[in-house]
Amino acid sequence: MKFQSRRLKSGWEKNLGLVVGVFNANSADSTFPFRYPEVLNTNKGRKMSKLSLDDAMTRALELALKGPVTGVNPQVGAVILNADGELIGEGYHKGSGTDHAEVVAINAALKGETKLPHGSTAIVTLEPCNHTGKTGPCAKALIEAGVSKVVFASSDPGDQSSGGAETLRDAGIEVISGFHADTADQQSRVWLSAAKNKRPFVTLKWASSVDGRAAAQDGSSKWISGESSRQDAHQRRSEADAILVGTGTALIDDPELTARKLDGSLFEQQPLRVVLGERDLPAELRIFNDDAETLILKTQSIHGALSELYEKGIKHVFVEGGPTLASRFVQMDLVDEFVIYLAPKLLGGDKLAIGSIDVPSIQDAKELEFLEVKTLGSDIQIIAKPVGSV
Repeated sequence: MKFQSRRLKSGWEKNLGLVVGVFNANSADSTFPFRYPEVLNTNKGRKMSKLSLDDAMTRALELALKGPVTGVNPQVGAVILNADGELIGEGYHKGSGTDHAEVVAINAALKGETKLPHGSTAIVTLEPCNHTGKTGPCAKALIEAGVSKVVFASSDPGDQSSGGAETLRDAGIEVISGFHADTADQQSRVWLSAAKNKRPFVTLKWASSVDGRAAAQDGSSKWISGESSRQDAHQRRSEADAILVGTGTALIDDPELTARKLDGSLFEQQPLRVVLGERDLPAELRIFNDDAETLILKTQSIHGALSELYEKGIKHVFVEGGPTLASRFVQMDLVDEFVIYLAPKLLGGDKLAIGSIDVPSIQDAKELEFLEVKTLGSDIQIIAKPVGSV
């Protein structure tokens, strides 16, 4: 195992300038909220704003997206309403070691008092945590603040952090769970999947011709996809904890595996570069430059590699290996999300983007659900997930 000395930047604040849109829980774009959307200020220009529970949850989901998209902790937003439904406090989690969203919202609502106004309701995107880590349990904080009702969207699947709803109910607090859970689960799917499965959420990306070839017969592949697709892929790299390839890709393509902007400069947030395989790699390869950290996992075990990455706090892995590695992930049902770029080219030949995945007949096909299909320049982008996955 080799670990470069350069520190991996968390960079959540630095990427906030990369605003690409506004999250709308009812829009088609909400199927892929991996961006840093502009957060709407529903209280702008008012002393106090009355919100329905639906509006409050939408606001909490917007707030959550201000938090870091990478790292060990989930993106969480919270809103406090008084008995009249007026917004009196809100907050979001700014990253590991900082106050959780509920505590930020409580402190904003207390305004120097020791208890929240009678009849106050907390609306949270994730079940309040029930354990002490770098900060205290949010369930206890809500109880001590005197909240009367807690409404949350996603249930916490963590072994240690779950159970907040039960603690709140035991304290006599009314709890409504699963409120707008579908939207919240989709928004937090990376963290929820990692916490549930005890392995990183895996996104598999490839670019190919429309007939499924990743390269021409002579092996040339630059560039199959267009500039818009490549820029989209780099943006997604910057929003993942790690990018993974096999030793074959590292040796043949000598990729840099960094996240770069349109002008060629580096994003502040760089994914950990991970190379999987037992072959030795020469030190002059570009993956060993100083632009990002590099981790070599000398193993053929994908399960073992994912377990090790999870233990290191990696929650989202972007797989960009060649067809051999991609096929292994698909065959083992370890892909949670597919990001595919189809270019309007015909190449023919045997340089396929994906190889054998142990599908002997059409009845055994691995079914996908298309979440989003759109054009990027002259290419088509497909975002998909396995049928039946969360």
